[in-house]
Amino acid sequence: MKGIIAAALLLIATPAIAASQVEEGRYQAVLGDCAGCHGKDLSGGIALETPFGRLVTPNITPDRQTGIGDYSPVDFRAAMKTGIARGKPLYPAMPYTAYARMPDRDVDALFAYLKTVRPVRHAVKVNQLRFPYSWRFLMRLWNLVFFHPGTPDPANHTAAWIRGEYLVNGPGHCGTCHTPKNMFGADIRPELGGALLQGWFAPDLSGDPRTGLRSWQAADVAGYLKTGRNGHSIASGPMAEAIEQSTSRMRDGDLAAIAAYLKSLPAPAGSGPRILPDVERMKRGASLYRVNCSACHGLDAKGEGPLVPPLTGNAVVRQDNADTLVRLVLAGSQGAGTRWAPTRPAMPSLAWRLNDQQVADVLSYVRGNWGNQAAPVAADTVGGIRAALRGGK
Repeated sequence: MKGIIAAALLLIATPAIAASQVEEGRYQAVLGDCAGCHGKDLSGGIALETPFGRLVTPNITPDRQTGIGDYSPVDFRAAMKTGIARGKPLYPAMPYTAYARMPDRDVDALFAYLKTVRPVRHAVKVNQLRFPYSWRFLMRLWNLVFFHPGTPDPANHTAAWIRGEYLVNGPGHCGTCHTPKNMFGADIRPELGGALLQGWFAPDLSGDPRTGLRSWQAADVAGYLKTGRNGHSIASGPMAEAIEQSTSRMRDGDLAAIAAYLKSLPAPAGSGPRILPDVERMKRGASLYRVNCSACHGLDAKGEGPLVPPLTGNAVVRQDNADTLVRLVLAGSQGAGTRWAPTRPAMPSLAWRLNDQQVADVLSYVRGNWGNQAAPVAADTVGGIRAALRGGK
């Protein structure tokens, strides 16, 4: 009799356990921003431009011919944590170097969730890299040299810091965009110190007082990740997509933990003010700013409410690399729209109105004024980005 009751209880409990695993897997997909690279339906096909050529994200729906429908849990775990997908090395654009931090239970939950999404028949030619980078077997050597997953010592840290460090450097894989890379595409120091990726400069997340998050409070960081904006900045480009697909859907406790960790990062050695542009250039830039920018951002560059960010004290403005600013002026932008802040702030393109030298002058004025203390922008830089935008890059 006891055996019958136990079996009945098991039959009742099993669907609930499975449902809870799938729901946890859905949240792991949010933490890992799977939709950001693989698309909202997870069928892949999104091109990633790298210094080595183009990679196209694969189909991770449960379609058996073109997706991962014939993967076993062991196959999936190996792909996520070792970068080997059924015997074939992956490229670190798929951030297995960060996902290696994930415990097996979370990876298994993610796999359980992916098995429940709608299968999509979509064949993708993933590897479009230039020779010799297209030789996948070279990644085994790359892994030997550069792939050394580890965990920090949690001693003397709060539970929030430990959780935040894990989310940032594990499933959140923030370093994939925000950490600079060497000539082989491997992370180098300073970690989270800012990096150029697909024509955008992912900003410094350290405690640098000029380029980093020193002036942000923890609540500013959490609010930005939840809504796509705060009193310092508005998300645009790839970060707007990451907020829409990932961070805006995270639990408040996890956002607070990420903020606690990021606010603990020190300023890298050698941080400080940069040389200001020359006086004549500042005069030209000031005139251009009054005509083209002040109506929205204000003559004092303090912005206007939640929809127009300030330019004074803005870490994006102060980055050593100005490519993101140039793109914003030339191409315009539309900020993130989330359930918490559904209105998507927009900036119009000024490419039709300003030539390369004028864009360089007005940005040099903005970067050199109001205490921003960032280096001037060269007209050649503007010209190169304008050409890339015309080419669809």
